[in-house]
Amino acid sequence: MTRSPDLGAVSLCDGPVRCSGRHYRDPMTTDRWAQWLLTRRDGGSATLRARYASDLAWFRDGVLDRADLKPDDVLLDVGCGTGLIGFGALDRLGPDGRVIFSDVSQDLLDQCRRIADGDERCSFVQAPAEDLAGVADASVDVVTTRSVLIYSDRKAAAFAEFFRVLRPGGRLSLFEPINRFARQHRPDELFGLGGSPVDDLVAKVRNVYRGRTEAAEQPMVDFDERDLVAWAETSGFEAVELDYRAQLDVPAEPINDWDALKRVAPNPLVPTYGEAIAAALTNDERERLDAHMAALAAARTPTRRTTAIAFLRALRP
Repeated sequence: MTRSPDLGAVSLCDGPVRCSGRHYRDPMTTDRWAQWLLTRRDGGSATLRARYASDLAWFRDGVLDRADLKPDDVLLDVGCGTGLIGFGALDRLGPDGRVIFSDVSQDLLDQCRRIADGDERCSFVQAPAEDLAGVADASVDVVTTRSVLIYSDRKAAAFAEFFRVLRPGGRLSLFEPINRFARQHRPDELFGLGGSPVDDLVAKVRNVYRGRTEAAEQPMVDFDERDLVAWAETSGFEAVELDYRAQLDVPAEPINDWDALKRVAPNPLVPTYGEAIAAALTNDERERLDAHMAALAAARTPTRRTTAIAFLRALRP
């Protein structure tokens, strides 16, 4: 049986990990997408980065396994980030295969270009998922995307673009976290804690995210796995297959390094936990929260995980 991932890392994706022997560097950037993937995603912590690496490989392989790659395929990776899927695909393609790296962030495309190091099988297109204008109709064999639709408020348009650029017989393979699941089942939870002596403080921190980010985060929670299937079908795809996995209150990794966790932002659109704590709590309250969380980290107290994910595969007739 294939190892299940630590789904707690679902929203902490891509980023500077060692993937397929290629090393990701951390250039200075003001681009919020690049900042998150390169530093704010893991707080700059090598320990957190290493913890997520095996899960990222599992997500990557899940997407690529479902893509059924052929040696000479042309693959378009939409929302390529730092290239987790795209460079993984290069290792599976032959000398005549190609990967088109597409992202809304020029900084991330520049990062991928550096990693590619002149590989002639790589090309780069700056474009959002909903408008792949730089990619011709019926020009690619495979479209992949991972944790990209959660940031789009025009998901149906993105599926239509995936269909447009695929050749007849082409394959779509994608991965998305289904964030609505946790929002519905554990809307007040943060840090994977529940029933702790600092629940009052955690609630104040959680309210920072609610007050400042719910509008920006709406695309992240306005869909579930059934919507993915419906958008694929409506766009014209056939042989749609979806693999769904949910976890509710599953024992998960301990916090380990509280200082590092405070430097983490849950997604590119929101403050880090430390920034939210500073905005929500008094000095005395911060000291109380820090003391409790540091004690949990020292004792390696397990957290709990509530999350859901979906892999979708479909064919373009």
